[in-house]
Amino acid sequence: MNILTVTPNPSLDRTYEVPALARGEVLRATGERVDPGGKGVNVSRAVAAAGHRTVAVMPLGGAPGALVAELLAGQGIDVAPVPVAGPTRSNIAVAEPDGTLTKINAPGPQLSAAESELLLDTVTGHSGRADWIACCGSLPRGLAPQWYADLVARAHAAGAKVALDTSGASLIAALRERPDVVKPNAEELAQAVGRPLATIGDAVKAAEEVRELGAGAVLASLGADGQLLVSALGTYFASAPVALVRSNVGAGDASLAGFLAAGGQGPDALAAAVAHGAAAVQLPGSVMPTPGDLDPAAVTVTDAVPLDRPLTEPAS
Repeated sequence: MNILTVTPNPSLDRTYEVPALARGEVLRATGERVDPGGKGVNVSRAVAAAGHRTVAVMPLGGAPGALVAELLAGQGIDVAPVPVAGPTRSNIAVAEPDGTLTKINAPGPQLSAAESELLLDTVTGHSGRADWIACCGSLPRGLAPQWYADLVARAHAAGAKVALDTSGASLIAALRERPDVVKPNAEELAQAVGRPLATIGDAVKAAEEVRELGAGAVLASLGADGQLLVSALGTYFASAPVALVRSNVGAGDASLAGFLAAGGQGPDALAAAVAHGAAAVQLPGSVMPTPGDLDPAAVTVTDAVPLDRPLTEPAS
């Protein structure tokens, strides 16, 4: 399996673990991590941790960008950097023992038209060797919402399958190019259809509508309730118990990596997605799970979807 990831707005992520977050106080961290960040970056990290080949395409600039590339190379990930003038953003996350996470995300550099085109060209140049292309995250300043749609069109022209994890106008624009899989969370799914979601059945209906707009399949994360897969092969719901949530940073990205590494379709791939996500939330910071962290036997998958079950966290 060879998975190419695209992260238009990568970051250098610092995570601090503190006993409690007190506004205006001096806090003593009990743990600290520095990781390469961005949704596509996390997918590559999870794919590599699972033992598969991955190439990470991203714009990188300045000292933070150089450190992102160095950290990824140290994890066995091939980096295809696109040099940009502005420095890569640095983000900060503060994690509390109960799993509460406070994040400060920087805006990132503004890409020029030439840098935007070079990023697309770099993805196209690697598309022919990829089983899947995972396009993930927000777009940096300088890239129009249509940018992901252009990427999906070019990837399909090169014969590659595309998994898209973005939201808002970027998602809606890209649906016209029929990405093979989209991966919204409940809030993003509600935003895509323009109405709140109160039950799992509401999420299923919304996913069906997103498929009608162009998505081949919808892999929807429903937080603590589990995940949905709605595709031409059927509708499935999966969940797994989690003893302790330590950090949810990158958990959705780990899920997407597990889904694609398991083939990217059907209930077995959904089970792999849930196993990866459940493992990720029990690890510190944005640490990605290895095969030894997974508990596939704890995952329950069913096509008898509990449509009337209320969502633990309704999406508006």
